[in-house]
Amino acid sequence: MSLEPGRLLPLFTAHSGGRSPITCEYRCGNACAHEAPNPTGNEYFGDIAKGVSRRGVFKAGAVMAAAAGGFAALSGTAAAAPPAPLAKGRAVPGTDFTPVPPNKLDAVSIPDGYAQHVVIRWGDPVVPGAPKFDFRRQTAAAQAKQFGYNNDFVGLIPQDPLGVGNLLVVNHEYTTEVHLFPADQYDPANPTEEQVKIAWAAHGLSVLQTLRDPIGGALRTVPSPLNRRITLDTIFEVRGPAAGSKYLKTSADPSGKRVRGTQNNCSGGVTPWGTVLSGEENFHQYFAHADKVSDPTEAARLKRYAIGTGESTRKWERFDRRWDASREPNEPNRFGWVVEIDPNDPHSTPVKHTALGRFKHEAANVKITADGRVAVYSGDDERFEYIYKFVSKGKYKKGHSALARRHNSALLDEGTLYVAKFSGNSHGEIDGSGKLPADGEFDGTGEWIPLASGDKSFVDGFTAEEVYVFTRHAADRAGATKMDRPEDIEPNPVNGRIYAALTNNSDRGAAGKAGPDEANPRTRNKNGHILEWDEDRGDSASTRFSWRLLLVCGDPATADTYFGGFPKDQVSPISCPDNVAFDPHGNLWISTDGNTLGANDGLFSVPVSGPERGHVKQFLSVPVGAETCGPVVTENLVLVAVQHPGEDAASSANPTSHWPDGGASQPRPAIVSVWKRGAFGLPGRIGHR
Repeated sequence: MSLEPGRLLPLFTAHSGGRSPITCEYRCGNACAHEAPNPTGNEYFGDIAKGVSRRGVFKAGAVMAAAAGGFAALSGTAAAAPPAPLAKGRAVPGTDFTPVPPNKLDAVSIPDGYAQHVVIRWGDPVVPGAPKFDFRRQTAAAQAKQFGYNNDFVGLIPQDPLGVGNLLVVNHEYTTEVHLFPADQYDPANPTEEQVKIAWAAHGLSVLQTLRDPIGGALRTVPSPLNRRITLDTIFEVRGPAAGSKYLKTSADPSGKRVRGTQNNCSGGVTPWGTVLSGEENFHQYFAHADKVSDPTEAARLKRYAIGTGESTRKWERFDRRWDASREPNEPNRFGWVVEIDPNDPHSTPVKHTALGRFKHEAANVKITADGRVAVYSGDDERFEYIYKFVSKGKYKKGHSALARRHNSALLDEGTLYVAKFSGNSHGEIDGSGKLPADGEFDGTGEWIPLASGDKSFVDGFTAEEVYVFTRHAADRAGATKMDRPEDIEPNPVNGRIYAALTNNSDRGAAGKAGPDEANPRTRNKNGHILEWDEDRGDSASTRFSWRLLLVCGDPATADTYFGGFPKDQVSPISCPDNVAFDPHGNLWISTDGNTLGANDGLFSVPVSGPERGHVKQFLSVPVGAETCGPVVTENLVLVAVQHPGEDAASSANPTSHWPDGGASQPRPAIVSVWKRGAFGLPGRIGHR
């Protein structure tokens, strides 16, 4: 294991586990400390095959005609064939490295034989004229030209066949004002207008031109006319079936078609046409005074999205009425969308796509259907919320030209929005303990329930306009399956399956709350799990699917964990999966957020097929108080976003981390590139000895 220089902490000393109170307050408004905003009693449609094993169901063709190969056969011709299994005990290509042990180091820890480089950190220049970062002398004008705060999603868009030139797109999810400013300058009860505007400028996204050093291996930013900052002051175009809706109109925008800014952008995805989709997640916490809204219908809608009551943590409503739900009750409806930016055109207007529904989007990722349409998967990151899919009406046009980008972006404005319902097949066996059913897996089938298409609603009592703007309400009525915080969802480009991170749900099985089911099999689920599914015939346009859990995360020594059938004594501990990605071999890579096992968060690889399926190995860990975001994994490069290092400190007065600059410096969120040291000093291949 090699380490960046940093302050070393004793291993596994007093550690509260999970997120710090500061993270909970500023990232999601202490969502887990409040009642989950989903009060519905949706039935779990499980246990559909009493007395019949999974294999028996598949062989009988009870759900779909599949060859006797079981789950893998359902990939169909639309998916690439999985790699041939290796001999048992031989490392899968892309995962052959010595795992990093769990630790509490104030450093980015990486395997022996690898190197790392900080690509860009909070406050570094992005656009021309950006001044040098000065922690004690920040201004909104400077921050609007500098790299934003709390980087999350990382997208890498190659600009040449060798991958030397790349556009780097990064989300800036949220601000932690008690760390954003010097403690002697910031009063949480009385922020200044300039401090509020600095925070607005620290949100959004950054677009950067980068070059890969073909000899040294590091990824570095360079000046470019493509470099761009998108903030809470950037104008977005609203498109799709809810554009101009009466529910989106405000005093500042009576058209309901132009929104100022994007916020709480969590994860995202690079589209096949070279743009970026970004999910607006915990937008609810920025708004104030929803309790003063007198109209009962409006009040119920705000409550279902957990819009804030009383003053907000950041007090933005003091400086702009749009953050005051009692004065602008439609303003919260203008957030919670999937946004799209075109990094190839710095003059383009970003878009909010209403056809994909409004909820706390963790991300949005694309797969092309068998007949050439576009499917977009997204999770609603909240306890007991749902998994969604959108399928376009029109067909995808190959290419990255400006014409192709415009055509394909427009596909997201018309199509069908679905929500998922899961069924288990182990009748009476799910008791919340995490014990495997008799058939040896948590698995079953599911269906996609249509919610709306164009101006047609499929939900009784809802207009199509209401489905798109109040998607959670519509999914409640449709009877979707309540999940344990569905976060990042991505299709595997090698085997064609879809993978979702279910981060955790400490309320599962609590009094008055939904109990365990086969897709969410543990009560008080504090460590999360990974869900894997195959669309019928491998086609993302299908309305049926089969699913199983790849991982039930936690301490391998405990009985309630599962690692795809791989021996538990040979895996790395993993807790709270958040973001997922795939390497060129189709191996799944998982970044974690809120590790409850007494160590820092990290990045993990896991093969998804063959004898090594489920063999979790930790590739890196991040510094004290930080969360692992991103990630990007290519043949010879790994990128991660190190978010909120040192956020377990009460304020900037006594930082618990000094990463990445060391010494007595303040911690700064940053992007890190990691590569293997190869022969003659050249970069080698990730996960190859």
